[in-house]
Amino acid sequence: MIAFKRFTTMLILAAATATVSAENWPQWRGPDSQGISAEAGVPTEWSASKNVAWKADLPSGHSSPIVWGGRIFLTSAIEGDVVAGAKAVGHTVDGQVWVHPDSVAADKKHTLKVLALDAGTGRVLWERTAYEGTVFDARHRRSSFAGPTAVTDGTMVYAYFGPEGLYAYDFSGRLAWKVVEHFKTLGLGTGTSPVLFQDLVIIQRDEDEGKASLIVAYDKRTGREKWKTARPVQISWSTPVLVAVGNHSELVTNGSELAIAYDPATGKELWRATGVESNAIHTPLVGKGLVIVTAGFPDKKVIAIRPGPVAADKRVAWAYAKGTGYVVSNILYGDYVYLLTDTGVVTCLDAATGAVQYEGGRPPASAHFMGSPVAFGGLIAMTSEEGETFMLKAGPRHEIVRTNTIDEPVYSSLAIANGRIFIRGEKHLFAIGGAGS
Repeated sequence: MIAFKRFTTMLILAAATATVSAENWPQWRGPDSQGISAEAGVPTEWSASKNVAWKADLPSGHSSPIVWGGRIFLTSAIEGDVVAGAKAVGHTVDGQVWVHPDSVAADKKHTLKVLALDAGTGRVLWERTAYEGTVFDARHRRSSFAGPTAVTDGTMVYAYFGPEGLYAYDFSGRLAWKVVEHFKTLGLGTGTSPVLFQDLVIIQRDEDEGKASLIVAYDKRTGREKWKTARPVQISWSTPVLVAVGNHSELVTNGSELAIAYDPATGKELWRATGVESNAIHTPLVGKGLVIVTAGFPDKKVIAIRPGPVAADKRVAWAYAKGTGYVVSNILYGDYVYLLTDTGVVTCLDAATGAVQYEGGRPPASAHFMGSPVAFGGLIAMTSEEGETFMLKAGPRHEIVRTNTIDEPVYSSLAIANGRIFIRGEKHLFAIGGAGS
């Protein structure tokens, strides 16, 4: 009996170890949408020629890779020739016709694709054209029409291209359904990624001055609309997060005027709090019983909110007004929140209280950031547009322990799965980790 118990214990420990060492990365910012991997043995050192398992050619796009088992999914946007007469939908601000000075590419043909790759080899398993033609609205000159990251439940993959549609494919590349609903993006493109909850695919769809902003859920099997809720907020580019509160979940959204929580099953509003009063781009952070919404332009805002049934005057736990970047989402890892500017300057706050641990932590080289950080094994990986990943030691003291590079520009965020790191460069997808990973 003692021998049997010892053997059973060994099996349980082995199963637990396997769970920690092999994990899917099924959506934007990973398993819990927070950029954190619980995997052990993730590589911490690489270069363009060192510790690279494989490198695969990719068409252009800014969406991040997602991984389920042996498959990687990405989207791409290929720009074609100018189309005579093609132009973006019109925009008004305060009743006046308005065109953003950085809006581009509405006058061209675009091909929007979904790709599946073998995670072990980088071989393209299938490539599907979701949409081809002119686009409803323009994009920012530094953005991409393949900006949102796909999401998967292990059976289907859901790819979102904003006004050009939401597409559901099975793992063999068969299109199951699509929903195309045009909406205005202020001529700057779409940033929000789809979120899965039970049998729903949920999209935060805020537009222009907010007259038609909404959040909507579709049946993930059929694409049929299940609920839709109007939102009193201007355009945003943020992805909502699911927050466990007691025995239920809340869907929390970042917004300029308001941060709002919904019942993800019905779309019913649960509570609202002061918004970031700036461009809502960052994904909310979750931890220490709080949801933290942030923004970096035009004002820098960090607001820690208590979810659940809380009195309105007790809703905000703490706030901070420095340290954030324009596009980069921040990260809550362990006991601390790490804020990043566009140039990689780090501020560390106590997540529970907002108390400053350090400010002004700089990378060892000049850098600019568009992709958001990920964390694993006590480290925070910050990958710059120059393709350098600065490995920041987690904790209340700033220390960059290593700098890695792929020698290629990077505009998306890293994915971690099955002992490897997947980095989408400007032209290639890199699998970091030895052949035995």
